Amino acid sequence: MSTNHPIITVEGLSKIYRLGSGRDASYRTLRESIMVGLSSSWQKVSRSFNRAETPSKHLNGASGRNGHSDVFRALDDVTFNVEPGQVVGIVGRNGAGKSTLLKILSRVTEPTDGRITIHGRIGSLLEVGTGFHPELTGRENIYLNGAILGMSRQEITKKFDEIVAFAEIEKFLDMPVKRYSSGMYVRLAFAVASHLEPEILVVDEVLAVGDSTFQKKCLGRMNKVSRDGRTILFVSHNTAAIKALCSRAILLEKGRVTLDGTVDEVVNRYLGAGVEAARTGIIPDDAERISDLPGEAMFRSVRLSNKDGNEVTQLYFGQPFRVSFSCELFKEIEGGHFEISISTLDGIHVIHSTTLDGGRPPRRLAPGRYEVSADFDTILLPRDYVIDLGVHHSSGTTSDFVPRVLDFSVLSVAEQGEDHYRWKHVRGLVRATASWDVETTASPGPGQRTSGNIASRTMSLV
Repeated sequence: MSTNHPIITVEGLSKIYRLGSGRDASYRTLRESIMVGLSSSWQKVSRSFNRAETPSKHLNGASGRNGHSDVFRALDDVTFNVEPGQVVGIVGRNGAGKSTLLKILSRVTEPTDGRITIHGRIGSLLEVGTGFHPELTGRENIYLNGAILGMSRQEITKKFDEIVAFAEIEKFLDMPVKRYSSGMYVRLAFAVASHLEPEILVVDEVLAVGDSTFQKKCLGRMNKVSRDGRTILFVSHNTAAIKALCSRAILLEKGRVTLDGTVDEVVNRYLGAGVEAARTGIIPDDAERISDLPGEAMFRSVRLSNKDGNEVTQLYFGQPFRVSFSCELFKEIEGGHFEISISTLDGIHVIHSTTLDGGRPPRRLAPGRYEVSADFDTILLPRDYVIDLGVHHSSGTTSDFVPRVLDFSVLSVAEQGEDHYRWKHVRGLVRATASWDVETTASPGPGQRTSGNIASRTMSLV
């Protein structure tokens, strides 16, 4: 769609639910919205609405008879623009307001305050169970959804076979969708939403219902939709999918936009939010722990330091480092070992090191407090990382495992010298030690013959 203005404009958007009063007065189910939508225009025009039936400032201090607040602010003064053809990921923890935002954009529910301007048709896939009439067949629901998008029957028929083939429901096409499994439902819903050529495709976490093969198929389809110049808003907890698909991301926290920028910086902020408390190095008793034998062992603290023994949370590029921790054992482990894992924020394991490395045998670990350290000279590339700690039996039984006990970052500049990380985009996870041989053959000058002599140079990269 060719346009000189944003395809979506969101200004001061807020959504407030009254708690304890049953269904919110301003909420409509998708089916109710469909009935309203069938009688309204769904053409390619700018659609704006500004709801201010109860100003937000008057609801801030509302409270019930028991003195507790009886309102919940799902969205709070959200403002952003989306340009045509952008693929925008929306991330945030549960309850951050992601689904509420998409429902408002899809006109499933209305905002309490604020203004949205949309140019073009929206195809939405929000949650299993919405968008289809359960008594109608798959075939009938395809035509119903197309009509809601403002498409003619001829346009829908042109896409019909492609939709059915993508959804893989040929045998069940004339069965009422209320008899579909959740997987069949999602396959058909996604096929309809992505093939009926809306200018804007809105996809919530619903893809998590499908199997991995279907998820890859959907991501491939969304890639094609984006290449065709259409706009996508994509909500997912799968940060790898966000990074693969999106060119921009928005972080929502407690109903507010806290960061709008590149995918890497938004995803890293989102993933790092859960480990900020770990920078103290103290591991509380109630930290997230995984154990096959609760009460046998407990990690107490962790520390990252440089070669001089100074505690750090950032490393220069190429700088060696030490990970130290204390662990208390309450029972004897006859044959045990400690482990340190280092991963990227999105869960890619980079280093896994144990006291068994190098052929060392398991050791008898008597009850008591252990102070353990390991030195690393691995050259990590500039990223944010997290550390996991574990103590296990030689059989693999886990006494205590604490994920994400400490986070740190690696800078792109070296501590000294010129060996900085030179590239704008980080490729890979570590820089391996390599010996490079570069051979050059001198080119003959005008009127000269090639002598056959080879000038050779060897460069070491460490």
